[in-house]
Amino acid sequence: MNPLAGRTVVVTRATDQAGSLAGALTDLGAEVIELPVVAIVEPADGGAALSAALSSADRYDWIVVTSPNGARRVADLLDGSTTARLAAVGPRTAGPLLASGLAVDLVPGRAVAEGLLEEFPAPPESGGRILLARAEVARDVLPDGLAARGWAVDVVVAYRNVAPDVDPAVLDRARVADLVTFTAESTVRRYHDVAGATLPVAAACIGPISAAAARELGFATIEADPHSVVGLLDAVVAWAAASPPTT
Repeated sequence: MNPLAGRTVVVTRATDQAGSLAGALTDLGAEVIELPVVAIVEPADGGAALSAALSSADRYDWIVVTSPNGARRVADLLDGSTTARLAAVGPRTAGPLLASGLAVDLVPGRAVAEGLLEEFPAPPESGGRILLARAEVARDVLPDGLAARGWAVDVVVAYRNVAPDVDPAVLDRARVADLVTFTAESTVRRYHDVAGATLPVAAACIGPISAAAARELGFATIEADPHSVVGLLDAVVAWAAASPPTT
């Protein structure tokens, strides 16, 4: 059974992250167009600040990561002996930590910053400190919310999203695709920047933040539930079933 047969689907994830999503879409019968609109690179300091923070990780009560990219960098630098507890914004983010043998103490039911904030414990009466490892450009919902609850929060840049060169021929194919997939707000905005006003019929988004950005920019939007790659694939299949090909 190929529920996506005859559909062209754009995958906008960074090149080193696109494989699993692109492969799953291909297995479902889609013609996949890989158009990475972000590239993940080291921070401007080469990762020195994150390395320094994690070299004394025991001074933190919690280490919080908000994306798989940040989780991978934390996992690479932690030796597993820290007394700090680990929190991840969702199962996909927790994955690199778990794969490295690290225990993840908190993964919220809603895989967004707001969900983590809702479930995060209060600090000890004597005060507590959190290391938040995230992208260079990110929303301030989490650090502001944690600070408002009494936590001391050290925000450290773990990586940067930058715009890679885009192949014009691939971009032309993407502009006439049936669907584009987004796994982060940054990919929504970068795709819109490079593709211009010509949009596919629909956008499939992994969560509410990317979906809100897509709606703002004029996409007809569907949202994954749960907010994961599996949920995204399910949403794409449901979209295809409800929207038969026009040709």
